[in-house]
Amino acid sequence: MRISAVFAALLSLVLVAPVPAFAWGATGHRIINGDAVRTLPDSVPPFIRTPDALSEITALGPEADRDKGAGKPRDSDWDPAHFLDLEDNGTIGGTLALAHLPASREAYDTALRNGVKPANEYAVGFLPYEIVDGYELLVKDFAIWRVDSYAETHVAQANRAFFASDRQLREMLVLRDIGYWGHFVADGSQPLHVSVHFNGWGKYPNPNSYTQSKKIHAKFETDFVSKYTSAEAVQSRIPTYVPSSAPILKRVENYLAATNSHVPQVYQLEGARAFDAATPAAVSFTVERLADGAKTMRDLIADAYAESLSARVGDPHINVRDVLSGKVTPTHSVANGG
Repeated sequence: MRISAVFAALLSLVLVAPVPAFAWGATGHRIINGDAVRTLPDSVPPFIRTPDALSEITALGPEADRDKGAGKPRDSDWDPAHFLDLEDNGTIGGTLALAHLPASREAYDTALRNGVKPANEYAVGFLPYEIVDGYELLVKDFAIWRVDSYAETHVAQANRAFFASDRQLREMLVLRDIGYWGHFVADGSQPLHVSVHFNGWGKYPNPNSYTQSKKIHAKFETDFVSKYTSAEAVQSRIPTYVPSSAPILKRVENYLAATNSHVPQVYQLEGARAFDAATPAAVSFTVERLADGAKTMRDLIADAYAESLSARVGDPHINVRDVLSGKVTPTHSVANGG
């Protein structure tokens, strides 16, 4: 049974069920996931752009927050995936420059622990790597889907049913992987999720007398979003898709740096009571931040599909291009990993 049937039945309940205030809040995450799918280019496979797929991916937007509180070690291991404590000088933990992150989480954590001010990934967050990890998984998902789709009509008749079944399984996994991963991409567009000033300015130089209130985070990302934004308003701010072949880690670095640059604006709007009064400036700012999250998620999905054409699958590895050109005939190892 496709998971779309389950989500179709539950979506209305999810929309009204009480959800803890995390990240963008449930409304913001559903808006971002949904608008990312609504604005996908035609180059992306149609199964991702159906009404059922839209419902599933939208409903999964808040999922990474809903499964918080599962217990230890899961909570302590994965809560830091939602944020990055970026300092005002553009470093993490006073050691690593966001513009030059190590290639792996292991190297990232090692560098933090060996820094001038020792820290670790669990204290300062590892959001960049969660976004990159999900992107790389999606590339692999799409690569397997491409091979399955080709094989179910091109290999020997006796093997076609296997690849057809595996394609159907991969499509369910793709929708789940996109929906869950989209949560972290969305977190990256919320300025207070990529700053040491995540809930009040904190114990840092504060020449502008920005608020120390511990209510600013929830007020901005949950209450305000729920009352004054909509999927339609956000979608209208999303520009046309432009492909990119830039390295994924560099793209994530640039994305989070751009989001971080908006931290002072959040505090300026709060200081002017713009969120309380729902001024046009506050609404426009919030819609733009949501739109940037949806745009980034949309772009990364489309770029992951394009990149999957150059990927390898199975064990031993075979190149997707070689399969699609007829140079290599895929076997069950594509699905079984060996």
